[in-house]
Amino acid sequence: MSIDINNESGWEVDEQSVLDVARHALDRMRIHPLSELSVILVDAEAMEQLHIQWMDEPGPTDVMSFPMDELRPGKEGEDLPQGLLGDIVLCPEVALKQGKAAGHSMDEELHLLTVHGVLHVLGYDHEDPDEEQEMFGLQKRILDDWRAARGLEGPSPAPTTR
Repeated sequence: MSIDINNESGWEVDEQSVLDVARHALDRMRIHPLSELSVILVDAEAMEQLHIQWMDEPGPTDVMSFPMDELRPGKEGEDLPQGLLGDIVLCPEVALKQGKAAGHSMDEELHLLTVHGVLHVLGYDHEDPDEEQEMFGLQKRILDDWRAARGLEGPSPAPTTR
């Protein structure tokens, strides 16, 4: 799995843990090991510009996903296609605020947002209640599994993004 991380945010971030949780999520979703993903961390100003340009909404947001080849999760025994998954853009400044409000660290929030972004590039969404339940349940299972594999205590943070 090729995952590139580019931190343009000016914030000190545990990039290795972001890489690890992204890789775990992609493995868990049975994505071809030669597929490619890009994770970009940006400052609030850059995120606001993207948010306005792509969503026509003011202010910075926490995570944006830009799917490329529309790859979908693999199924057991199925030949997996490889390709470009796309880009996930994270904003540490927003993650810090959301994490504090939810009672956890910026890094924990970035882990949650990374998995959230991975699920979006794989076609998951939360526009209606059924989709939200499916996506957020899967997000929680992936994060809980990743945290348990690393010996981190407690359940994963509750979703802060909608």
